Amino acid sequence: MREERYEISGMHCAACSSSVERVTRRLPGVERSDVNLTTGIMTIAYDENQVTPEAIIKKVEKAGFGCRQKMPEQAKAQAPSEDKAEAELREKKRNLTGAVVVTLLLLYVSMGQMLPFGLPPLPVPDIMDMHTHPVNFAITQLLLVIPAMWFGRSYLISGFKALIHRSPNMDSLVAIGSSCSFLYSLVMTYLLSDDPSLVHNLYYESAAVVLTLISVGKFLESRNVQKTKGAITRLMELRPDVAILAETGQEVPTSSLQVGNVILVKPGGKIPADGTVVKGSSSVNEAMLTGESLPVEKEVGSEVIGGSINQDGVLYVSVTHTGEDSTLSKIIRFVEDAQGKKAPISRVADKVAGVFVPVVMTIALAAAVVWLALGYEFAFALRVFTSVLVIACPCALGLATPTAIMVGTGLGASNGILIRSGEALETTHKTDTVVLDKTGTVTEGRPAVTQVLSLELPERELVELAASVESVSQHPLAKAIVDYAKEKSFTILAAPREFENLSGRGIRAVLENGSTVLAGNQRLMEEAGADLTPLRAEAERLSGQGQTPMYFLRDGKLLGLISVADQVKETSAAAIAHLKAQGIRTVLLTGDSQAAAQYIASQVGVDQVVAEVLPEEKAGVVQKLQAEGRKVMMVGDGINDAPALVQADIGCAIGNGSDIAIESAQVILMRGDLNDVSRAIRLSRLTIRNIKQNLFWAFCYNTIGIPIAAGALYLSYHLLLTPMFAGAAMSLSSIFVVSNALRLRYKKLD
Repeated sequence: MREERYEISGMHCAACSSSVERVTRRLPGVERSDVNLTTGIMTIAYDENQVTPEAIIKKVEKAGFGCRQKMPEQAKAQAPSEDKAEAELREKKRNLTGAVVVTLLLLYVSMGQMLPFGLPPLPVPDIMDMHTHPVNFAITQLLLVIPAMWFGRSYLISGFKALIHRSPNMDSLVAIGSSCSFLYSLVMTYLLSDDPSLVHNLYYESAAVVLTLISVGKFLESRNVQKTKGAITRLMELRPDVAILAETGQEVPTSSLQVGNVILVKPGGKIPADGTVVKGSSSVNEAMLTGESLPVEKEVGSEVIGGSINQDGVLYVSVTHTGEDSTLSKIIRFVEDAQGKKAPISRVADKVAGVFVPVVMTIALAAAVVWLALGYEFAFALRVFTSVLVIACPCALGLATPTAIMVGTGLGASNGILIRSGEALETTHKTDTVVLDKTGTVTEGRPAVTQVLSLELPERELVELAASVESVSQHPLAKAIVDYAKEKSFTILAAPREFENLSGRGIRAVLENGSTVLAGNQRLMEEAGADLTPLRAEAERLSGQGQTPMYFLRDGKLLGLISVADQVKETSAAAIAHLKAQGIRTVLLTGDSQAAAQYIASQVGVDQVVAEVLPEEKAGVVQKLQAEGRKVMMVGDGINDAPALVQADIGCAIGNGSDIAIESAQVILMRGDLNDVSRAIRLSRLTIRNIKQNLFWAFCYNTIGIPIAAGALYLSYHLLLTPMFAGAAMSLSSIFVVSNALRLRYKKLD
């Protein structure tokens, strides 16, 4: 099964996107087809043996829409710099300006002599006066309405094309309503010479104003939708266009870089690609990628992310990932996928939109027939018919969900929270239980010295001796001691002249002065005949807390111990407190001993501890919680926790977005900050609340507007909407929905 994305043009409402989905789903071999109205992207999964990309494009085009395969990231980088959406927006603005000018002139001519509230009529030349020269009055309006309809021709062409292909959409409603007003007025103009009283039955201004108001609404809507795409735009702008090859100093296009190239990054410059520092040191600002405001120190061996900003030093970087494999490209693709996939909550709107336009056309026709049957004039029935068609546009309905998801996922990305799909965004807000892996999630994930107990030497000398002995070992515990000595600015003595690794017990080293040092666990000390009585009680206490005490013996004499442990992150306790404040139960899941797990739990305040669990058993623990009716979010590092991440209702990988994490989880926390778990849940809740507000407004608007436009209040209150007011109301509803979604951008996640 192959999954591809296509750019769809010519869509204006939910009925449009539903039409594209409907026709593509009918193709043999198509498993899934989702169209995002806001992004204009169709994601389609199909069997290559049954259908081809050419057949998909042909089917969409036959339905009246433009369709082309979405360019990959690398091709996009080589495309013309002018953004297509911006060009289309400028074209809309030009057409709108022309439409507004001629429509205002038309309104002046047609309505200026019939002002309400006793206002004096606006002056017009006698040659165009409706009373003295009715034919000239009508022809003047005809000459003005033609350019107005020309400027709004896209709606007419698209609307009638969709009708021909039996996939009516919003444009169809506008096209029929506007054209009916125009054709009726044209007939009245033809008959004016015989009956001058027909001058009162001209509706040219309705035909023009409806198209112009729709254009105003669509322009404002498009401009606002462009703002919702800001997260992806800003991410794409992070990648510099050129890179400097270190060997030659030559500037080359970033897209031409290959793995293994060494590039020079000057202070203040953007890092062109993912890589490893091979020379130099500097502070790097990764805020746009991780949301972390503080710069990160980089030195030889450190990994850097393409798109981050080098601040104060010169770096030489060996490229490790390019193009689609780079972290930045993966993040962009991750966000695009999230914005292109629909949330389950949108299915209601999609089902309604799929049958909405035919139903509205039926209601409009039925209302017109009823009023004619009641003895009202054809002009009155035409007014009702046009108003119902125009006010019933399902734009607001179609925009309610995708705009909120787009803004929500963008807000998450700018805070270092990547959400895979609209479905994941929706499910996250239902979370009532968070299962936390211990190592690397609640704790730092790397050993660090926690305590030094010296019997014979000053503490400093013991650490210096230990660091000297351990400096040639590759063991994580040895590295922790060496790092501790460096942090304390202690002197690391010369490396031992002899070194032996004693598997499962420790090491043996011979120093330059001939002394023999043993460093290791209790078993090694007992084999050497050391008396551990002075340190036994303290060592047992430390072991009970999940720490690893390492003894040091020099020439048969016990010097002391250094305890090493994976320490709790500074933010863990506060993060778990925030989750509890949100009413969420927390569970610590670990393969460590019960005693070690309980000690960590007591420090951070989790509700439940499940210890001594093998990696493959973690998914079973999650499944058991789900069987109790809980909505479970699993938070882990995305590697040994992968089965549990997949099993959970929401898998949340904490770390730097590694390949396995991205494959296993639906939410990625780029900063590695456990506080982002509660932020992700709050983001989901804010977004879902926004979607519900939008859907309520859209449904409410149509429920109230259509009956009024059909004349439900006319007999009792003489209240009837004109096509002009209907067009204005329709446009305002869409603008309201998009503007409400944009409010999410300014929400705080803390």
